[in-house]
Amino acid sequence: MELDPTVTDPEAYRTIFENERVRVLAYSDKPGHRTHPHRHPDSVMYTLSAFRRRVSAGGREVEVELPAGNVRWVGAQEHYGENIGDTDSHSIFVELKEPDPAADLATAEPLGPSAN
Repeated sequence: MELDPTVTDPEAYRTIFENERVRVLAYSDKPGHRTHPHRHPDSVMYTLSAFRRRVSAGGREVEVELPAGNVRWVGAQEHYGENIGDTDSHSIFVELKEPDPAADLATAEPLGPSAN
């Protein structure tokens, strides 16, 4: 199954830049929108609008609320998300194409974005 978010949810994710080292995605949705399961490599997320969403994977679930202008690290992960807020959300993801050589998905980053 293809887990690229531009394939699983083309109405929400679109590629706005890509080269051999990074891919930059624009993401936007409306309240109530839910993505299909998809995968992100290590990424940096920049929130263009404030949002509230639920991110779920493997029986785990977290609720995330971020203001506009926030920058977060998103460790490589497979998940799906839902806009549980009252506003549209819009973010930019800078996906790294070179994975962390020390990464072990069994002990991966926390689900959803983190502050560091």
